[in-house]
Amino acid sequence: MAATSCAPMLSSRQRLLPRPAPGSRLLEDTQATAEARRPDLHAVEDAGVSRALPVLGSAPVPPADVPAWAAKGFRPFFLLAGGFAALIMLLWLLALAGRVHVDSYLGAMYWHAHEMVFGFVAAVLAGFLLTAVANWTQRETAVGGPLIVLVALWLAGRVAFAAAAVLPVPVVAVADLAFLPALAVVVGRALVGAKNRRNYAVLGVVLALWLADLAIHLDGNRILAGWLWRATLGALDVVTLLILLISARVFPMFTRNATQVASIRNVPALDMATVAAMAALAITDVAFPETRAGTALAGATAALALARSVPWGARHTARHPLLWILHAGHAWIVIGLGLRVAAAFTGRVTASSAVHALTVGAIGCTTLGMMARVSLGHSGRTLVAPYPVALAFGALVLAGIVRVLGPFSLSIYPAMLYLSGTLWSLAFATFTVVYARILVRPRIDGRPG
Repeated sequence: MAATSCAPMLSSRQRLLPRPAPGSRLLEDTQATAEARRPDLHAVEDAGVSRALPVLGSAPVPPADVPAWAAKGFRPFFLLAGGFAALIMLLWLLALAGRVHVDSYLGAMYWHAHEMVFGFVAAVLAGFLLTAVANWTQRETAVGGPLIVLVALWLAGRVAFAAAAVLPVPVVAVADLAFLPALAVVVGRALVGAKNRRNYAVLGVVLALWLADLAIHLDGNRILAGWLWRATLGALDVVTLLILLISARVFPMFTRNATQVASIRNVPALDMATVAAMAALAITDVAFPETRAGTALAGATAALALARSVPWGARHTARHPLLWILHAGHAWIVIGLGLRVAAAFTGRVTASSAVHALTVGAIGCTTLGMMARVSLGHSGRTLVAPYPVALAFGALVLAGIVRVLGPFSLSIYPAMLYLSGTLWSLAFATFTVVYARILVRPRIDGRPG
């Protein structure tokens, strides 16, 4: 996401588109002991549970013989997501430099877009939903063997895309399309079994992403025509919609709990209006792409998102990296949709800048921030970002700024692409290295999961 092809590859179809304390083991154990003396609120808060959806008791306990890395969905999927995000971006930069040939029936640019959404984002989504839904419903989603099967399905899709030059096209498509339905079945079984109707919407998100992926493959196989861009943009809209939905539930709560500022609050009417406007934009982008209606809805969504975030207390988060990175992700949505409107009315702003404000900025910051936070909370650790990861947050924000500003100066555009992509890879590689031991080891407070 942090880089896309250079100017010749851009077609008319694309015109839219306090420092933490040292993390010694002794300090961690001391903090863990303190955490163990009070109720496990991290598991509730960091799984993204709304205040209107209380969780009674603790999350389901995995079997004792399950290895730590397979005890909760966030563990393998966040580790894979971080590593994949770093690696796939480096591969894309090498492709832009002509050092690597991307052999995909989707073409190089759509291969890049596809793997970032249906590879990276899908892994983050799986880790989040498998963990959150277990807390929401008090029913286990997938641990041990079933979780390993889901991981294998995700890996199969990535391997199939990497080997697209030697595999039959239908094999690549089937391998890639198998993961999201399996995730929906696992998550849906828990939600429906618990009659947790409030969160059925997440099944709609997974289904919408799968339909977009299906349309991309059908176009790539020449069964449909004109759907590569529509489906890609639709998938980006759906992910943005999910961020808007989740952020309203948890960002103000996280901020109020950490800063103890009582005035931090949601405005439910604005939250609902923002989500409704974004949903309408997603439908419009698929049904009537690149129209004035889409531009108007993008502007309305940006204005509503900005208005609703005012009482969220972002100004109180400067000393809390785990908070400001999330608020930065939400701010990037406002910037990205605003740039889309500007691109429609002026030649000074490119649609590439608008798209990458949403991808590098909004999706990148939100996913990295949530992975960092959820992993700490669900492993029994205090919610303080390790110092290298706090630096990674800054690198990712800078990656978004560089990528958005790149097209404004064609003479340095290629250099800006490489710089942005490198910063992106460094940020996610840092997360992967620092959090690997957290994700593969048992909770430090001795609790299951």
